[in-house]
Amino acid sequence: MNTLRHFPYQHVLVLGMAKSGTAAAHLLLDSGIQVRINDLKANKTDAEVQALLSKGAEVITGSHPLEVLDDVDLMVKNPGIPYNNPLVEEAGNRDIPVITEVELAGRIHEGPLVAVTGSNGKTTTTTLIHKMIKADRKPVAVAGNIGKVACEVARTTGHDETMVIELSSFQLLGTQTFKPDISVWLNLYEAHLDYHGTLENYHQAKAKIAKFQTEEDFLVYNTDDKEIRKFLPEVKAELVPCSITERTEGAWVDEKWVYFKDEPIIKREDIVLVGEHNLANIIAAVAAVKLNGVTNEAIFEVLTTFSGVEHRLQFIEKKQGRYIYNDSKATNILATSYALRSFQKPVILLAGGLDRGNSFDTLIPFLTHVKTMVLFGETANLLEAAGKEAGVNDIVKVSSMDEAVEKAFELSLPDEVILLSPACASWDQYRTFEERGNMFIEAVHKLK
Repeated sequence: MNTLRHFPYQHVLVLGMAKSGTAAAHLLLDSGIQVRINDLKANKTDAEVQALLSKGAEVITGSHPLEVLDDVDLMVKNPGIPYNNPLVEEAGNRDIPVITEVELAGRIHEGPLVAVTGSNGKTTTTTLIHKMIKADRKPVAVAGNIGKVACEVARTTGHDETMVIELSSFQLLGTQTFKPDISVWLNLYEAHLDYHGTLENYHQAKAKIAKFQTEEDFLVYNTDDKEIRKFLPEVKAELVPCSITERTEGAWVDEKWVYFKDEPIIKREDIVLVGEHNLANIIAAVAAVKLNGVTNEAIFEVLTTFSGVEHRLQFIEKKQGRYIYNDSKATNILATSYALRSFQKPVILLAGGLDRGNSFDTLIPFLTHVKTMVLFGETANLLEAAGKEAGVNDIVKVSSMDEAVEKAFELSLPDEVILLSPACASWDQYRTFEERGNMFIEAVHKLK
């Protein structure tokens, strides 16, 4: 197993266990580093806590006393813990560096590293890259925000094995040397302001995907995104542009083909995955794997069979003529606008969720073929105002997913689309977007 070598820290505080904190703690302990763990909700009798104690970890649960910072020279923070947390702020006051476990993954993985970030499309693009490399019969692992803890996966990767990592801004903010061979930056949009405080902070966190790259590395980027282009003068890596609107020196499309540079890769009519936004994800994935040496045959195999990731514009079924889609991963306005642009038929839109303080004015232009809005959660009133401004006549508010699905079906007709695309995070009513999507699917299956 890979462990940390020449690691410059000797006493580390792991703040927050969950999956990432637990994996980081095990890696640090197995690397001979002194570890203290602090978690508010964990119990000393938990099996995971007992396993860490047996390896020599010090575990403090039930509170966050500032004394846990005494004598430590590094904090590994769970990505979800904000930087205004008192312990994190105190670490800054004491000049203790704060990282996330992704930094540890980058230090122990010795093979090629492909990292993907963006406000939207990360999971689909990461999945495409992973599948394409795998279809080419090359050793590959996938990790990160896609569900597998990066530093845990990196412990078992080989020297010739590519690791593909999906990275959120939360994870990237906690890096200090992390350097992918190939970075993929899909888009940059207003998101997570409740965590980062300002749009500039959020943008700077995303930009760290390329911050430590050198002239020997590559940055695959969406040249159609003007916000990303602002950061390019600071990038040392070789730039590989992608565009769905114009020809580039990287990946691009015309009416019939997807290209990498001057080479036609696949006909657009052969691609199974729907939506203009997914076309942008596809060309970014194509650029990344072509740089990785993947064959056109492997790319073709994936793009002619892969129809989407669960909870991301996922087709559920056709029920009494209605086309039903689960896009629970659409946790911001841009994602929902992409989903709405994927359909020409009338749409019954199910939306709503956590109120992060933003308006929905930018969603209004994309509601033109929305026939009905079924709204729920903290943002129901805000979305209702946007719907009325867009001229949506049928707007109803509900309190549960079962009620939402029943009402959507009742108000729809054959040959129309029922679409869950919330434009909001799920945490006001559900623990995760996956739970929200699964509740939607379950409610669909229960329809009579």
